[in-house]
Amino acid sequence: MEVLGYGGLWPKLAILLALCAVQGGVCDSSYLIGLGSYDITGPAADVNMMGYANAEQIASGVHFRLRARSFVVAEPQGNRVVFVNLDACMASQLVKLKVIERLKERYGDLYTEKNVAISGIHTHAGPGGYLQYIVYIVTSLGFVRQSFDALVDGIEQSIIQAHQNLAPGSVFVNKGEILDAGVNRSPSAYLNNPAAERSQYKYDVDKEMTLLKFVDVQWGSVGSFNWFATHGTSMSRTNSLISGDNKGAAARFMEDWFEENGGAFCTDTGLPCDFNHSTCGEKNELCYGRGPGYPDEFESTRIIGERQFRKAVDLFNKASEQLTGNIEYRHTYIDFSQLEVTLPKKGGGSEVVKTCPAAMGFGFAAGTTDGPGAFDFKQGDNKGNPFWRLVRNVLKTPGQEQVDCQSPKPILLDTGEMKQPYDWAPAILPIQIFRIGQLVILSVPGEFTTMAGRRLRDAVKAELTSGGHGGNIHVVLAGLTNTYSQYVTTFEEYEVQRYEGASTLYGPHTLSAYIQEFKKLAKALISNQPVAPGPQPPDLLDRQISLLTPVVMDATPPGVSFGDCSSDVPQNSTFKRGHDMVTVTFWSACPRNDLMTEGTFSLVEILHGKDTWVPAYDDDDFCLRFKWSRPSKLSTRSQATIEWRIPQSATPGVYRIRHFGASKSLFGSIHHFTGSSSAFVVA
Repeated sequence: MEVLGYGGLWPKLAILLALCAVQGGVCDSSYLIGLGSYDITGPAADVNMMGYANAEQIASGVHFRLRARSFVVAEPQGNRVVFVNLDACMASQLVKLKVIERLKERYGDLYTEKNVAISGIHTHAGPGGYLQYIVYIVTSLGFVRQSFDALVDGIEQSIIQAHQNLAPGSVFVNKGEILDAGVNRSPSAYLNNPAAERSQYKYDVDKEMTLLKFVDVQWGSVGSFNWFATHGTSMSRTNSLISGDNKGAAARFMEDWFEENGGAFCTDTGLPCDFNHSTCGEKNELCYGRGPGYPDEFESTRIIGERQFRKAVDLFNKASEQLTGNIEYRHTYIDFSQLEVTLPKKGGGSEVVKTCPAAMGFGFAAGTTDGPGAFDFKQGDNKGNPFWRLVRNVLKTPGQEQVDCQSPKPILLDTGEMKQPYDWAPAILPIQIFRIGQLVILSVPGEFTTMAGRRLRDAVKAELTSGGHGGNIHVVLAGLTNTYSQYVTTFEEYEVQRYEGASTLYGPHTLSAYIQEFKKLAKALISNQPVAPGPQPPDLLDRQISLLTPVVMDATPPGVSFGDCSSDVPQNSTFKRGHDMVTVTFWSACPRNDLMTEGTFSLVEILHGKDTWVPAYDDDDFCLRFKWSRPSKLSTRSQATIEWRIPQSATPGVYRIRHFGASKSLFGSIHHFTGSSSAFVVA
């Protein structure tokens, strides 16, 4: 269960100026609030995308740009918290360490690892190579400094914006259900949970959205953040365009609104996949999930994003419960490779069990219906395969203690005990809790299944409301926050060893460990006690290895300049709104030469008057796609194709399409260029 969020964009606040006046007491200030947003779009060429672990999924353009969105909520003379939401697959421990270093240089101890949370929306369509552990950067050919820098720079800038925008305001919370924006891809594992527990819930996925609405005393409503559990895999494992997927799309739609006011099937037969193993004739490669726009992944992204956006607007408009009370936070690091966990026994008393060094099971390699794996791996495998055991042993043979600890998981990769050339997987993880009045945010460094998330939320809520501390508390999980450690299942789901159980790194008691440690944080919070910082995670930046080749140079054919059209629109052409697509191809250069941060590779302009061209759509818009290609991997020549699917809402008039890029000479100098299509009419 990925409980993720998106936020409104601070610069677009002016359109809701009058809201405060008509709502009267709603704008009584409880806190200082500030929002920020900044471009984190990484390299749009040559870099492997993070999420599917598909080595062939290499970025080659932009669907829409990625952003870091931040909010700061502060007591006027007291505590404050920062929550950053990334259009990225997940947060990175190394990214957070470097962001905190920068914030310390700028603000001293105002913003620290304790009161800053950095979370990812889990898009599988963003550039990879920014995590520090080997297992997460194998397919990206190691560390990609450009991806890493784009994130660190963008997060820092979004927090700076939010800090500078701090002003008296209020925060409101609202909740509601979305019934058609997600499915459980491992229902057989969910069914292994106790029937009595399952009977307490209507659905096998969490369908509740929790939304925060930010209201500035002077400006009125200025933005929103929300959490809703759905996977960022509307865009498939073959997509090569950078995209925020359905959650990024929902954020963009929400920002536009501010500005303006199913199942898995076999690809060979079309029949449903095997229920327990997600295979087709024993082959997992043929089993794929289908989105509501099937077979168009872009349409599925739009539909799921729009469903979240529509619900967010509804909750935003109806939000009336104001957050009041203290701001508190607790944070600690835990070594999950050897943590003792005390569990109650059925007959009374208790027993002590332990978590294990990280390991991945055979079911991990099978992938999921979002993105199947290869070879003969399948989900639900609790035995393993003799051939792949031999292959595994070349890397690291797990000892008997590790085998017993991880049981019934058959170990494919003993990542927690693989240390060459440096750590393959994390051992030390951060856990964190924020409280803003009656809202509690649990920052977890992984992906919790639906039932695992429910158990953690319920346990923390019970702790927070014990001893008469008040029952009106909203608890949300912020998944993929501060670092990444794959999945967390229930003990019962772990036994099934589908993909999620095989990817639960620290053994069958991982969830119990999280519950135990979060209850400690909650207890410390309500008793106003500090918590020990715990062991510091490693900073492996200086040990990173990168095998991605740099851009050598760019070139064009003789007599052609960068930015020239190789395929223009027809002369005197007319296109219809809501129906036609305009396509223009330019001679271009590698997008890695300049990421165009806070800028654009593609631009649609409309003619005002006789000679004034005004921007209408750019890389941030869902209707515009930038596709980059070269004839071969080692070619110095490349082209950029820009596709504009004309929305029905487009203003009739005269338009043109422009391309912006940067070329690299043989001697390393960078030269910027622009290109323009012929003018055309939109009617």
